[in-house]
Amino acid sequence: MAKSDSPRTEIYSLIKIGDLHTLLDKAALLHGHYCPGLAFGVKSSYTAIKKMDIESEGMEEILAVVETNNCSTDGVQIVTGCSFGNNSLIFKDLGKTAVTFTKRNGEGLRIIPKKDARYRWNSEFPEYQELFEKVVTEREATEKQKNKFSELGKKVSHHIMDINSDELFKIENKSVEIPGYAPIHESYTCDRCGESVMSTRTVKEDGEILCLLCGDKEYFELDGHGIKVRGDGK
Repeated sequence: MAKSDSPRTEIYSLIKIGDLHTLLDKAALLHGHYCPGLAFGVKSSYTAIKKMDIESEGMEEILAVVETNNCSTDGVQIVTGCSFGNNSLIFKDLGKTAVTFTKRNGEGLRIIPKKDARYRWNSEFPEYQELFEKVVTEREATEKQKNKFSELGKKVSHHIMDINSDELFKIENKSVEIPGYAPIHESYTCDRCGESVMSTRTVKEDGEILCLLCGDKEYFELDGHGIKVRGDGK
């Protein structure tokens, strides 16, 4: 059970009583809007926690492996407590709306939406997909259309919370090769910019310790397009 003074006590209380709608509302606070992707993250995380009987206190005892950087990941972070900041969220740039939840023994569950899952809400809210094209894909919507899209996004998302998990997800047992606990690295001060930097992200040049930017070295950057290599010092 979660510790009585845990900051996640309220989340676990909501999970215990099955209040998916409030969990979704809390995820929307982070995500900024309601959408089916966010709903998938919330619902799949809730399903895994109930099936695996797991709780995370943010100390890497539970890991979530997401396969894309889309809306669902925010739902995963809120419900499971797994995040980039506490090193229990692992990102694989595979472009699949799928997530695997595992304990430290590497045994877990992989959850993906069924092929026909979206039809269960598209048929109920056909206007939502039409507005999605206008608002998100084409970026040419009017303010009225944007407001309607936001309103329908909330309705669709809450509708998904009421659909049986067996109708939405394909769930399979999964063995995961998990990393060891995140190491603690010494911090250095870049001799050029004077900023503190993790020792593993430095280079030595002419007797100086430089951060990757000052050393004009390659580094990885994650944005909406995925992971890319940067190395122009910007």
